[in-house]
Amino acid sequence: MQPLCPVLIGRDDLLALADRRLGEVRAGAGHVLFLAGEAGIGKTRLLEAILARATAAGFAVRTIPAYPGDAEVAGGMLAAFDDPAAAETDGDPHRRRRLRTAALAGRIAASAADGPVLLALEDLHWADELTLDALERAARDIATTPLLIVGTYRTDELYPRAPTRAWRARLLNRRLAEEARLGRLPRSETAEMAARIAGAAVPEAVAAALYERSDGVPLHIEEFTGPCLRGDAALPDTLADAVLARAASLSPDARALADAASVIGRSFDLDLLHAMTSGAEGAVDAALRELEERAFVQPGGALRYDFRHWLIREALHAGLSPLRRRDLHTRAARAAQRAGLRDAFISDQYERAGRPGEAYPHALTAAREAARLSAHREAADLYRRARRTTPAGTPDAQRAAVLAELGGELVAVDDNEGAAEALTAAYELFRTLGADVDAAALAPDLAEARHRLGAGIDERDELLREALTLLGEANAGATRARLLAALSAAYMLDRCLDDSIEFGRRAQAVEADGETRVNVDATLGAALVFGGMAEGWELMATAVEHATGARLEAEVSRGHRMIGCCASALVEYDRGLRVLREGYAFAERIERFNDRNYMAAHVGHVLWATGDWTGARRWAEQALADGRGDLGTRATALHVLGYLAIGTGHLDTAAGILHEARVLGESIAELQRLSPAVWGLAELSLHSGHPAEAVAWCERGWELSEPSWDAAYLFPFVVTGVRANLGTGDTAAARKFLAKCEERLRYRMIPGTLPALDHARGLLDLAAGQTGRARAALAAASTGWDERRRFWEGVAALHDRARAAHRSRRPAEATTLTAEAGRRTLAAGEPVTGPSAPWSTVDDSAKPLTAREAEVARLVATGATNRQIGAALFISPRTVATHIEHILPKLGASRRAEIAAWVAAAAESH
Repeated sequence: MQPLCPVLIGRDDLLALADRRLGEVRAGAGHVLFLAGEAGIGKTRLLEAILARATAAGFAVRTIPAYPGDAEVAGGMLAAFDDPAAAETDGDPHRRRRLRTAALAGRIAASAADGPVLLALEDLHWADELTLDALERAARDIATTPLLIVGTYRTDELYPRAPTRAWRARLLNRRLAEEARLGRLPRSETAEMAARIAGAAVPEAVAAALYERSDGVPLHIEEFTGPCLRGDAALPDTLADAVLARAASLSPDARALADAASVIGRSFDLDLLHAMTSGAEGAVDAALRELEERAFVQPGGALRYDFRHWLIREALHAGLSPLRRRDLHTRAARAAQRAGLRDAFISDQYERAGRPGEAYPHALTAAREAARLSAHREAADLYRRARRTTPAGTPDAQRAAVLAELGGELVAVDDNEGAAEALTAAYELFRTLGADVDAAALAPDLAEARHRLGAGIDERDELLREALTLLGEANAGATRARLLAALSAAYMLDRCLDDSIEFGRRAQAVEADGETRVNVDATLGAALVFGGMAEGWELMATAVEHATGARLEAEVSRGHRMIGCCASALVEYDRGLRVLREGYAFAERIERFNDRNYMAAHVGHVLWATGDWTGARRWAEQALADGRGDLGTRATALHVLGYLAIGTGHLDTAAGILHEARVLGESIAELQRLSPAVWGLAELSLHSGHPAEAVAWCERGWELSEPSWDAAYLFPFVVTGVRANLGTGDTAAARKFLAKCEERLRYRMIPGTLPALDHARGLLDLAAGQTGRARAALAAASTGWDERRRFWEGVAALHDRARAAHRSRRPAEATTLTAEAGRRTLAAGEPVTGPSAPWSTVDDSAKPLTAREAEVARLVATGATNRQIGAALFISPRTVATHIEHILPKLGASRRAEIAAWVAAAAESH
């Protein structure tokens, strides 16, 4: 069966070693190389890769596998080299054995007489002693023979008395062989392998669970990737059966100790294990030594041991009978309680023992401690356990408090459905109890959770205003200020900026604690910067500074999110990238995963906007994988991936992604979620040669921004809309579109949006034949975009300037500008074909070039190499070279720069 992962992950160093040995053997120096590691570590996969390299290098390849029964047959593994009759010279068995060993070794060495040979011997841990002796003798004889012997064996099968163990030691100690030990993959490579198997980035939480379950063993990664992605915690029967079959050969004492240890967990304390059992110390020591020798457990520190694999522990635990499992968990819980171990562990043991009443207080204590330490995932799990084990007679007020605390933790870890359910239940229970102030305090978190699930402004406004009513005249300044700040945030996200600023000012006027003040200031600051008021940046930065000084971790994380995401939208990319990366690392450290995921999506957006498209794709795909529970994160990641698909020429893919983002944005009915998708669809229509369709999308973008006098999400439509209207031949409509957009952009005066006005005017001037004015306006646009590091329009402006230069009879300038645009697109890290298409299109029917030659010419004009052009068009570099050979005489050209000049001229005439 073919491996599930299409590529070999994490073995580059071992492949490089194999390449060196293959080169030495080709030069006549024989070698023995062992590939060693535990079962499932990838020895066979690595061996297959080495065999493929050897075959490509001209080696004759021979593979001989061993099987469990081979240890009972003398020389069985080398039967193809054996001639038993040749050794039957007399009746001395020892002499016959020596002669037969020498003969086998000689035939092995002689197999390379006609050229280099690779002899692959798999699973040498099952080999018999005669085979091992012959190979040892051959290892001494092949020093000047072009023979590479590659053997594999499992290190977890090399028991103290196993023949292969002593044989291996002799060869390695005498330098007759070398051993390449295959280690487990680290977490990063486990995630990479899972992504290759799944065909997409996997959520960080899934990657963490997969690493815990697989221990970085490639076979286990392949087995567990599918179940982990499905949320299936069951151990595959095949792996469980293999573990239990091995366990059946243990002594009764060792098996009983392993069963008891499996109840404790993957890692277990020796004192706790001894306290659970009734065996004498000597018996426990002997059983533990047997488990270690049989590779079930390994030392994990002072008086601690670990099961070698997660699956060993899981299989043993699952194999326990129900009553014995319950008894052992009870023993573990009570022993742990006597020893003063962690409440989290004790609560888990009591719950597994079927004693919920005893589990509950420990779970609640542990949950609150984990939350205090910002271990929000652990806290959420423990609160869930407390909820499951709540005793029947628990007062409703305590139930409501636990639900509220659970909801707060679920908001942090981005489980928005769970958060909304828990907070709603707590809100309603507090209302039933008449605890209106407590209910009102939950409304900001509840509104946020519902917003992430798609609740619109009307639903959130109603909830928050109801909560304000519940406060009445109560002396609850902090809660009142947070409710007003939540209303400010809700309207800011909908870009109703006047309403947002009003609520923010009202929140500032309320007496509140420092944490609430930081929250209010960060929210108001965001509303101000979107309203074009630069003082908002300082207000947000000061809020983060105060939160940091007061160690208000949640507000530090939120503050970074607010600053970074505002900067992402407002073309403040240097500020945005710095703050977003700092915030991402901080949010990950304190397990505020919603903040982390949302900031990751915006890092992707900033990297796309500044021309790092490889990085943008990586960040956006990971944000999409991790943030599926938050519609805002999902929408932003989809926008980035859609833009990348346009830019790399995958227009059908772009259409699917951007229409999905549009539907998502419409379900939220929020400007910042919907407008970017609509702009992407406008660009897609333009790149697809449908300018009238692009005009319709741009008008839709205008309609979305018009009610709030928005500029932040309107500005990309300015250039696209003018270009689209000019593409339909309607210059008057293009001027009208610019005029109404300019009114909004001038009203807000957000610096990063203003280069769009120069760019659009330059396009209009160029269309009117006013090339001098066009060149000046487009040069100003270029400078503005470059100062803001806006890649998409910046490259477009260079192409537009090249058109203006060509029309002004400045061919050298046109060629220089086109080459600079090409240099930038190549620096993006992916085969960029999109940004030049609408403004330097060469009609596929244009003579004298064929459609394919026109495509190649366009990419030559960007400065792309043959290899890069081939990658963009999915053809070989040799085929690209052939096309260029045909293009040059057709155009009467002698070099690539003249092709670029022809492209600019053809675009101008088109």
